[in-house]
Amino acid sequence: MALTLYIDTARWRAHQQSVVQQFPGIVPVCKGNGYGFGHERLADEAARFGSDILAVGTTYEAARIKDFFSGDLLVLTPFRLGEEPVPLPDRAIRSVSSVEGVRGLVGARVVIEVMSTMKRHGISEEDLPKLHAAIEDVRLEGFAIHLPLDRTDGSDAVQEVAGWMDRLNAARLPLHTMFVSHLKADELARLRQQYPQTRFRARIGTRLWLGDHDATQYRGAVLDVTRVTKGDRFGYRQQKAPGDGHLVVVAGGTSHGVGLEAPKTMNGMMPRAKGAARAGLATMNRNLSPFVWAGKQRWFAEPPHMQVSILFVPGDAPAPQVGDELVAHLRHTTTQFDRMLDH
Repeated sequence: MALTLYIDTARWRAHQQSVVQQFPGIVPVCKGNGYGFGHERLADEAARFGSDILAVGTTYEAARIKDFFSGDLLVLTPFRLGEEPVPLPDRAIRSVSSVEGVRGLVGARVVIEVMSTMKRHGISEEDLPKLHAAIEDVRLEGFAIHLPLDRTDGSDAVQEVAGWMDRLNAARLPLHTMFVSHLKADELARLRQQYPQTRFRARIGTRLWLGDHDATQYRGAVLDVTRVTKGDRFGYRQQKAPGDGHLVVVAGGTSHGVGLEAPKTMNGMMPRAKGAARAGLATMNRNLSPFVWAGKQRWFAEPPHMQVSILFVPGDAPAPQVGDELVAHLRHTTTQFDRMLDH
């Protein structure tokens, strides 16, 4: 009995191909938990559609994935002086976001990140004159820019990239390759037309692996079903059953990522009102689970345990049977499955 990730393999790969065709020279990203699929699986998929490079989050991820992918490995986290050395093959490419970092990577293959409106990390315009001497001692693979997802000020992503292209050209720095993130296919086409001498390579993870939501599905197996009447005590904290119904024990707990939720940015009155309503229900020990049964998302009977969750299914709904599987709406990037099945 397990929390299972089911993959409609043909549909999933068809979506991958559609993205690959929209973004020639794509750099598939495999970081964190491998977008819910695992590093080994995504490395296999990238090799399957012929990618010559795979982007990973950290040097530790690169060390783990090097035995599963034979192409280049682009480490996205910038190099920092004094960081713990991790043995990596020559096909590893380090991102770097400072002049000092470039100088600390003598002989290495590097991609230099420029500062975007993300304001996360990157070389500033003032640093560009200092790069001439620094890049002589490294193997420069190109420059990179990581763009924000939303542009609430109405600004244009292409113009932001173009601004940096013009600055780099004015500084007489080599611009044979530019790695970009969070651009649409038509925006990338505009840049290619405007700068035909530069090869633009899109680093894509979420859109590539998770763009077709119906290609994958999590399901938790029902382990036990116990009938209760209103007021019956149950669980670790011996709470009272809110009514007649059934306690359903289903595979999937905190060790799988069930119950974990990242903070959200809320814009507008409706999302804020919903957030306030959820917070109010939580103070009454009413927390909606990700598990669906009989067409409805069911409430946690109590907070999820390490490997299972206990749900309350009211008496007006049919009781599931042991061995049934409940669909679970889970976030791929925070979920750890017990098994993965292609079908």
